[in-house]
Amino acid sequence: MSHVIVASFTPKPGRRDALREVFLAAVPEVHAEAGCERYAVQEDEEGFVFLERWESEEARLAHEAGEPFLTMMAAAGDDLSGPPAVRVLSLLPAGDPAKGQL
Repeated sequence: MSHVIVASFTPKPGRRDALREVFLAAVPEVHAEAGCERYAVQEDEEGFVFLERWESEEARLAHEAGEPFLTMMAAAGDDLSGPPAVRVLSLLPAGDPAKGQL
């Protein structure tokens, strides 16, 4: 079963551009990780939101313990206003499978 993650990061005032660079640099490395099905960063007025889908819980946990993630978090640490808000979502299939799930 795929696991969808929504993780929100809020930059400190004046640190948005630096944080954006850190996140964008990490994405290609994460895409190469085993079990990564989707890993996309979005931006809004609050900060940054990652939408992730992993093929399994084991793949998600390996990502969180892996070098790309740990390097990204270390580089972002001083630019964040606090810890990320992370939600692990369970799919409720409905409608057209191509449109009703990430």
